[in-house]
Amino acid sequence: MPFLRKREPREPKKAKPRSLGRDAMRRLMKNRAAVAGGVILLVLFFAAIFADFVAPYSYTEGSVLDNYAGPSAAHPLGCDFMGRDMLSRLIYGARISLAAGLVGAFTAFIIGVTFGLISGFFGGKTDNIMMRFVDIMYAFPTLLLIILLMVFFKSSLSVSGVAAEGFRGTLSNIDRAMGGMFFIFLGIGITSWLGEARLVRGMTLSVRNTEYIEAARAIGVPRRRILFRHVLPNVLGPAIVAQALQIPGFILYEAFLSFIGLGVNPPTPSWGMMLSDGYIAMRSHFHLVLWPALAISITLFAFNFLGDGIRDAFDPRQTR
Repeated sequence: MPFLRKREPREPKKAKPRSLGRDAMRRLMKNRAAVAGGVILLVLFFAAIFADFVAPYSYTEGSVLDNYAGPSAAHPLGCDFMGRDMLSRLIYGARISLAAGLVGAFTAFIIGVTFGLISGFFGGKTDNIMMRFVDIMYAFPTLLLIILLMVFFKSSLSVSGVAAEGFRGTLSNIDRAMGGMFFIFLGIGITSWLGEARLVRGMTLSVRNTEYIEAARAIGVPRRRILFRHVLPNVLGPAIVAQALQIPGFILYEAFLSFIGLGVNPPTPSWGMMLSDGYIAMRSHFHLVLWPALAISITLFAFNFLGDGIRDAFDPRQTR
């Protein structure tokens, strides 16, 4: 009878293969520390971008009556030596620190990937000359070289009261328009790409000797197509992850330069400058140093946790 007929077993649905990006995102979302770091950074980026609306006061607004004032309802984090609200200056200062980290990472990524890709792919004399230049740059301590560059730029190109002309005048005008951030970006960008160049060069040397690259050369594929179609996609992932881990270092460079007086131009706030202004009176007014130090520490931890999570998520040795 028809109702007694046995139903044929259905074939189990085949699981759709997950892409590399989706699989990496799945592993990243399971990393609680990385997710927490990402949430903190999203909040910081939101506050920095919309600082004009989020901050309760302007970073230049102050009152003599509030000099060194402690935390209160009107000023939750207290005021500095000029009566300016600490919370507002921290929010505006996030713009400088995050911009220094991201611009430094972007500059290092572009220069380092281009330099390492050309050096590793063409090899021979080209590789030898380019790598010797990197070795010479490595001979100078990075932080010392940045300080020397900043001293040169600040003293010779950004002299107040002197109207420079030509190239010097253009650089000075750009720096003034950016609140003193241009020379910070330039100093970090000149020295931050060396490690990225070596990493990309090593990966390029490994990729260019693989079978599919040899096959592409055998059938007459142009060098440019091999370089941008086959080699570059294979080195981009590790290069991005490596550069993400360098962002905390760039933020520290900016904070240190601002701390020693080679950072942004006052009254533009920076976390390093707030530390420099507050450490003199830290014995009697500890909040002047506490809040900018906490801001720097939390931001560095967030970037480190997120960078470690991205590295683990894209690690091919991770299992499902």
